[in-house]
Amino acid sequence: SLILQTICCTGIRVSELQSITVDSVYNGRATVTSKNKTRIVFITEPLQKLLKKHITDQKIRSGPLFLTPNGKPIDRSTLWRKMKKLCKYTNIYPDKVFPHNLRHLFAKTFYSTEKDIIRLADLLGHSNINTTRIYTAETEFGQIHKLKQIQNILAT
Repeated sequence: SLILQTICCTGIRVSELQSITVDSVYNGRATVTSKNKTRIVFITEPLQKLLKKHITDQKIRSGPLFLTPNGKPIDRSTLWRKMKKLCKYTNIYPDKVFPHNLRHLFAKTFYSTEKDIIRLADLLGHSNINTTRIYTAETEFGQIHKLKQIQNILAT
């Protein structure tokens, strides 16, 4: 669950999890290099608190926090399998569950509260705003709901 929370709270890609290290947790920021770009990922206090407890409980002295039993960084396929397995216990349809959905959740949540697509693009490490727009797209239901709200205002 801590991996899921880390991705949801930071918007990092699964491949970037290895950037979440003991040092980055205590500094409150991780330097992430992906797709030939470097950015800073912020680790806010509530997440820091959870991660520090994990560091203490697991007796991690340095390096990445999320490793396989073999000591290698968790990869997308390992996390994918674990998430699919969780679906059995939660009655969630497994065909809809992917690690990258957590990044989408972060992006949609950030955009719905801040309405700042430029800052969101920076946080996600996108150099092209059109890439970020994919994360902020409204569902058909959401568009209809907003149109009804506007029409109620305009029609009265």
